[in-house]
Amino acid sequence: MKKLSIAFKNVALVKEIESPENPGGLEKRVALTPEDVGELTSAGVNVFVEYGAGLGVGFEDVEYLENGAVMQKADEIYKNKDMIIKFKGPSLESISQMKKGCALFCMAHFHSFPDRAKMLEDSQINVIAMEEILESPKVQTDEQILAREGMAKALEDFIENDTIKDLKIFVIGRNERLAGAVRRAGNRNPKSLNMLHEDIRFEELKHTDTNSMYFYDSESFDDKNSLISKIKETDSHLFDLHAFELENADKAISDYRKEHKPFEFGLRRIQCLHVTGQAGARYGIKLLKENKPDLDIRAAKVVVLGYGNVARGAMHEIYNQGVKNINILGRTQTAKDKIDEYVKDVDLVVNGAELPRELRGITYLVSNDHLKRVIPKGSVVIDLVGGSETNRSAVESVLSCTFLTQPHFIKEGVTISALWGWPMLGMMRESAVKYSSQIVDVLIKREKVIEGIDSLTTGVKRALVCGPFK
Repeated sequence: MKKLSIAFKNVALVKEIESPENPGGLEKRVALTPEDVGELTSAGVNVFVEYGAGLGVGFEDVEYLENGAVMQKADEIYKNKDMIIKFKGPSLESISQMKKGCALFCMAHFHSFPDRAKMLEDSQINVIAMEEILESPKVQTDEQILAREGMAKALEDFIENDTIKDLKIFVIGRNERLAGAVRRAGNRNPKSLNMLHEDIRFEELKHTDTNSMYFYDSESFDDKNSLISKIKETDSHLFDLHAFELENADKAISDYRKEHKPFEFGLRRIQCLHVTGQAGARYGIKLLKENKPDLDIRAAKVVVLGYGNVARGAMHEIYNQGVKNINILGRTQTAKDKIDEYVKDVDLVVNGAELPRELRGITYLVSNDHLKRVIPKGSVVIDLVGGSETNRSAVESVLSCTFLTQPHFIKEGVTISALWGWPMLGMMRESAVKYSSQIVDVLIKREKVIEGIDSLTTGVKRALVCGPFK
């Protein structure tokens, strides 16, 4: 293994305190675990850890010492460091303590806090935004390709005949393969897209005509209600991903890799997106049960906006909660003339759709008018994207993210939450461990950020939101 050329020799791991996106200092996670600090020190990096940095998620100071760290107090930790690592963005007071030309490695949310961004720029601090670092090139597993190609095959005739716009797609059950198929289906703009719980009964299906297609995976589907055999007796279309796999998997995957060069960018490298979706949906269902105690959650009308990683995490949790039918909304379904029918009388809306920056503050998918006209009182809207007054969400009533100090608010009788940091809801330590392993991977393994600003890989260079400064 080639020896690292370390440019960021002295690295500080800073304790989370009150900051613009951490009011009350309720964020207790730490960006690096003691074990991962040990990987850095073993690679030749001098790691300085602020006293108490890991206590909020159960990591003692002595554990950092045992892994080669030097412990420092708050008034020392920023001084003469080449790189500062923390989870959330910095407090305003700490910026003046950073040396000119150093690197700040954190969840920067640069466009949401313009005043802080200006301070960092004026201080000539290089800011690498963790949330902006992407795979480069995009990594696609065989399972992901199988899901994509299976759904593509299922939709082939509808696309050729230009009837996809009339097709209602129902994905029965949930696993990671089916989750990938959902994304492929959404990108093809069908009339509607739904995820059905495998416990659903045939009598509960509303559409079994020639414009309906049911997509399932027999490898994992426990058909205790004999649903598949009953669907076969209707005019609707049926597609089994596992049958496709047995007949076509090797060729389909091989052909795809030959015909499709990897995209330049893929998923975020440092993320808990799926967990974010799960935690947000879990909180939404908790609020819904409180607001509507007589509602059978299994029969709730639930809408998820988007089908990316966060949205699919939300679908995972909603499915696990037993909801029979999840409406999944993409570009077609969120058009102004369509979305009303989906949010009318809805019980729970989960937004995982992130608008392009140029549309933020101009276009809203869930408007205040929806709250007044069609979303009933007592219903819940969960925004998993969040934002600020300068970087608005697709949910109009969300002027900025909510925080643990006030996790939700009421507007027009509807409960709304846009909590920044969803993994904190009962998952602090687990998410901290996951983030830490990803951070170390980016620093000294795959991307080798530790080698300096001049050596940033393509996937990291786009995340240098402030700088380069020497």
